[in-house]
Amino acid sequence: MIVCVCRRVSDREIARHARAGMSFDEVQMELGVATQCGQCEGCAREVHAQCCGSHPVAALHHEGMPVRLAPAITENRAWPDSRSAAA
Repeated sequence: MIVCVCRRVSDREIARHARAGMSFDEVQMELGVATQCGQCEGCAREVHAQCCGSHPVAALHHEGMPVRLAPAITENRAWPDSRSAAA
């Protein structure tokens, strides 16, 4: 999924850099995420945090681990919440 529309940076790119041990500031410098309009910064930081250390990865990987979306993604008003849509 594209996290940063301005720079066309995906959650997988952020996750890959975070798992490589890069800090968010380093990822930001490398990819340009959250450097233009800034609307993606919260989501980008959450994806990064999920992929650092003991946190689960944000994207499905080859071993079939479940996807864990950032709260900013699941609480976004841009699309209906699947829980409320099912009701």
